[in-house]
Amino acid sequence: MDTNPPALSGFSGFSGRAAAWVMAAVALVLTLVGVLVQLRLPAEWQPQTPLSPDFGVALTFPLTGAFLVSQRPRLSIAWLICAGGLLGSGNVASEALMFHWASQGDMRAAIAARAVQLVCWAVAGLMLAVLVPLYSPTGTLSSRRWRVVVVLGVVVTLTEIALGLLRPDPDPADYPWPAVIHNPLQVRALAPYYGTVWGVLQYAVQICVVAALASLALRLRRADPVTRRQIAWPLSAFALYVVLYLLGPAMWVPATVVTAFIPFTILFAALRYRLYGIDTVISRTFVTAGLLVVVGAVYFGVGAASSLFVSGYHQVAGLAAALFAGAFFQPLRRALQRVVDRALYGPVGDPALLAERLTQEVRRADPADALASVVTVVREGLAVSGVAVEITDGRPRYVESGHIGPSPREVPLVWHGEPVGRLLVGRPGATRFAAAHDERVLATLLPYVADVAHAVRMAADLQRSRERILAAREEERRRLRRDLHDGLGQTLGAMAMTINMARVSLTRSPAAADGLLRDLRVGMDAVAGDIREVVYGLRPPALDDLGLAGAVRALAEETLPAGDSGHEEGAQAPVDVAVRVEGDLAGLPAAVEVAVYRIVQEALNNVRRHARATRVQVEVTRTGAGPETEAETEAAAGPEAEARPGAGAAAGPGAGAEDGGGELRVRIADDGIGLPAHLRAGVGMSSMRERAAELGGSCTVTAPDIGGTVVEARFPLTA
Repeated sequence: MDTNPPALSGFSGFSGRAAAWVMAAVALVLTLVGVLVQLRLPAEWQPQTPLSPDFGVALTFPLTGAFLVSQRPRLSIAWLICAGGLLGSGNVASEALMFHWASQGDMRAAIAARAVQLVCWAVAGLMLAVLVPLYSPTGTLSSRRWRVVVVLGVVVTLTEIALGLLRPDPDPADYPWPAVIHNPLQVRALAPYYGTVWGVLQYAVQICVVAALASLALRLRRADPVTRRQIAWPLSAFALYVVLYLLGPAMWVPATVVTAFIPFTILFAALRYRLYGIDTVISRTFVTAGLLVVVGAVYFGVGAASSLFVSGYHQVAGLAAALFAGAFFQPLRRALQRVVDRALYGPVGDPALLAERLTQEVRRADPADALASVVTVVREGLAVSGVAVEITDGRPRYVESGHIGPSPREVPLVWHGEPVGRLLVGRPGATRFAAAHDERVLATLLPYVADVAHAVRMAADLQRSRERILAAREEERRRLRRDLHDGLGQTLGAMAMTINMARVSLTRSPAAADGLLRDLRVGMDAVAGDIREVVYGLRPPALDDLGLAGAVRALAEETLPAGDSGHEEGAQAPVDVAVRVEGDLAGLPAAVEVAVYRIVQEALNNVRRHARATRVQVEVTRTGAGPETEAETEAAAGPEAEARPGAGAAAGPGAGAEDGGGELRVRIADDGIGLPAHLRAGVGMSSMRERAAELGGSCTVTAPDIGGTVVEARFPLTA
C-alpha cells in the first residue's frame, strides 16, 4: 500500500534526490548568511532573542531531510523535513537581513525581508511542529480523525500570515528597535484588536502542536513492538521540545538544542536503524530529573527550616540541609528507578535484578525443578507470551512456561563452547520497548540459563549412569555367576572326577592314568583361560603391566582399524598418534586409571572409524595442588573458565581442585573432518561422559574452528 501523497509518485527518482540536496545546499547558504549578518549587526539592532529554535531548524533539518529523501524518496515526511528546514533557513536569513537593511536605512528592502520572514516562519512552524509529528514515522496519519488538526493548523497558519501582512505599524515608543519598519499594507482599523487576535492565534498553534504530540503518543500505544521502537525516539524528542516551547522564550536555548536533535530521531525511526537504548535514556532522564527536584527541595527546605530555628547560623543550616539531602539521595534514587522500570517494563525491569532473582530461584528449587524456575523468571523478565528450554542430549527434556506459539525465536544455549540445548522465546507482550529490553535481558540471563541447562543435563547423565551402573553391576554379577557355575564350576567338577578316575587307574593301568592326567592338564589350561577372561573383563591388564602412561602408548601403537590387517584392498591408512604425558601418573586411583584408559580407547576408535584423520595428539596431564598450580590451571583453562554464579554447581560435584589433590586432564585432538552439523550422541560418547561424571569430572566433545575434533576430560583428584 502506498503511504505517500500522489504528488510524490513522480518525484522520487534521481531528480527528486537531486532536488533535495539542492534544497539542503541552499538552506546551508541561507543559514550561513543569516548567522554572519546577525553577528555584524549593530548592538541596537540585534534581535531580542539572538538564539531561537529557528537556528536549530536551520542547522540540522535541511541536511537530515535531504539524506532521508536520498534513502526513502517516496516518504512524504522526508520531504516535509527537507522543505521545512529550507523555510527555517529562509526565516533565519531574512530576519537577519531585515534588521541589517533597517540599520542601513534601506526600509524598502527591510519591508520585503519582513514579508519573506513572516511566510517562512509561519509555514516552517506548521510543517515541522504540526505535520511532522502527525505523519511520523511512516508518512501517514494514524487515523482520519487527525485530519482536523491538519486543517486547523493550515487555517491558523494562513491567518497568521494574513494578519502579519496587514499588521498596523506599532507605536514607536513601544518599538524595541531604533526605527519602525513600516508596513505599506497595514490596516489601521485592526490596531485595537491586533494583539488579542494574535494571542488567540498563538494559543491555537499551541493546541495544534500538543494535539500532534498526542497523535504520536497514541500511535505508540497502539503499535506493535517494532513500530514502538520507531516512535520512541521522535516521541521523546518532540515531548521535550513541546515542554520547552510552552515555557516560553526563557527556555529557548535548551529548546534550540532539542530542536536540532529532532530530525536525527526521525531519521533513525524512518530507517529503523538499531533502535535500542531509548528506554535507558528515558529511565536515566526521569531518575535524574526526579533526584534534582526532590533533593533540591529537601536541601532548600531543610536549609530554610534550620535558618528559622537557628537564627544567624547559616553554616549550621547548610550542613543540616546537606546531611538531609544526602540521606535521602540513595533511597530516593532506588524508589524512582523502581517506578520508572515498572512504567517501562512492567513488574520486572533491571536485568541484573533478574539475574539475582534467577540465582535465588535456582538455589531454592529442587534440582529436578530448577529448569521450570528458570523459564518462569526469563518469561517474566522478557514479558513475552512464553519461554521454553529444550535439552536434547540423552533423554530429551522440554520445559515450557506460557505458550511460545508456532514460530518462536530460537537462541542456542552454549556452555563453555559446548551446545547444551536451546532457548525458545515466544511473541513479545504489550510492554513498551520490548525488543530493546529483551536483547539486554537475553544477554544477561543466557549464561545463567546455559549453566542450569548444563547442570540439568549433568544430573540426568548422572542419574542414567547410576542406573546403568546398577544394571551393569547386576549383569556382571549374573555373568560371573553363570561363568563360574556353568563354566568354571563344571570344569572343576569334571577335573575332580578325572582325578578320582586317575587314582583308581593308577595301580591297575598306568597308561590310562597318564591319559587322564593329560586331560586334566588340558582342563587346567582351560580353567586358567576362563579365569584370565574374567580378570581381563574387570580391569585392563595393561594398566597393571605397563602403568597408565604405558597403556595409553600401547593404545596409540594400534595404528590400524580394528579387524583390518592392512593388506586388504581399500584398507584405511594408518593414523599417526602422538602421546604426551606431563606430571607423575603414579598412585592414581584405580577407577581414574580405568576411566582414562576407556575414554582414550573410545576416542581413538572413533577417530579410526569416522574422523578420516591423519594425526592425533593424546595429552595426559596431572596438575598438583598449591597456589602456583591452581593459577597455571586457570591460565590453561582460558577465558571460558571465567567464574559465573552457578557455574561451579553446573560443573558437577568436585569439578575443581578445591580439595587440594589437583586434577588429571586428558585431551585427544585430531585433524579430521570434525563433528556433523546435527550430532546425536551415541553410546560411545555417552559412555565417555558417564565415566567422567561417575568420578566427579567432566568430558566434552567439541569441534574447533581450525578443524578436527577435541575430546577433553577432567578428573578431580583427592589428596
